[in-house]
Amino acid sequence: MIGRPWRFSSVPLFASDALDRLADYKGYREAEPYPHLVLDGLFNPEALRVILREWPEKDPKTHETHDDGTYVKKKIGTTWRTKFGRQTLGYFSELGGPQFLQALEAATGIPGLMPDPYLLGGGLHATQSGGRLAVHADYNQHLIWKVDRRLNLLTYLNEGWTEKNAGWLELWDSEMKACVKRVLPVFNRTVIFSTTSFSWHGQPEPIVGPPKLRRKSIALYYFSNGRPDEEDWSGSTEEHSTIWRERPDAGY
Repeated sequence: MIGRPWRFSSVPLFASDALDRLADYKGYREAEPYPHLVLDGLFNPEALRVILREWPEKDPKTHETHDDGTYVKKKIGTTWRTKFGRQTLGYFSELGGPQFLQALEAATGIPGLMPDPYLLGGGLHATQSGGRLAVHADYNQHLIWKVDRRLNLLTYLNEGWTEKNAGWLELWDSEMKACVKRVLPVFNRTVIFSTTSFSWHGQPEPIVGPPKLRRKSIALYYFSNGRPDEEDWSGSTEEHSTIWRERPDAGY
């Protein structure tokens, strides 16, 4: 049994059985199109609602705007400079703590995982109505430490989100021939997947809804010192940034 983590905030972050449910998860490595899992209800709903209430106002000095017109549209992300609320800091702290790391390693079979205190590319993400993110593979090495990026963890915070709003997370096969799985970004849904140079994923379908609608999520990335040879891109361990891919017959 995984022990209970130290509590940063007065509101408990996890559901009562969360860490054991994560640690006991079966089938991660066998999932298609690449190792991943989807878990609902991992967190205490009230804790996530506090994070939503703490959501920081956009500040060009502490946020990053992603809107290049081709790959990313109408997306904003925080940085390590952003002033986060107490519950949000608790989320970052507990998901980088030893109890959660043990559960994460048990579920994925990846030893020696490390969180990223710099939140490079991670943190709080918000994409407004009409926004999208093309299918891609993420950068493969930490920009400062040069260790290998192994996992993405996404927690969605969108109450009342339906299929009509679109904005699915899409997981594509290694040859970019087909989308194998779509995940609706509903409230208290967590997705964890292995990050390789061929784990193609994105949110290529634009969000549908009123102008004030936002697709909100928390993204954390985990690293290790080295990775198995089969996770190298074309047998190469060279560092690379984001790799974008067009969908067949649909473009970016």
